[in-house]
Amino acid sequence: MDTIFMKRMPFYARHGVFVEERHLGQRFVVSLDMTLDLQPAGQTDDLELTVNYGDVYTKVQEVMQGSPCRLLETVAQRIADVLLQTYPALHSVLVQVEKPGAPIAGIFDTVGVTITRMRAT
Repeated sequence: MDTIFMKRMPFYARHGVFVEERHLGQRFVVSLDMTLDLQPAGQTDDLELTVNYGDVYTKVQEVMQGSPCRLLETVAQRIADVLLQTYPALHSVLVQVEKPGAPIAGIFDTVGVTITRMRAT
């Protein structure tokens, strides 16, 4: 299986457990690994046989800037669901959602979740 990846896409969104996070918003970073068979697209140079990166970005942006979620787990699940529903060629998607400014007492670079979802067979 082959992989299309999109790394470290920043978004400003309003997800979080605390009311202030949902009111003020903050920066999030999303990365994707999408598995599919890229051989047909590679052999034919046909965009219809793969996944359009620009369209994927727009779908992720719609989730990130859409209805606020309390949990990063929910945000990641929504992204995975949308991508698997939209792109039949995808076999699976790994979604990583980071929250660099999470309201945690302590020093850290980033926190986040990574989920992998596969197409139901």
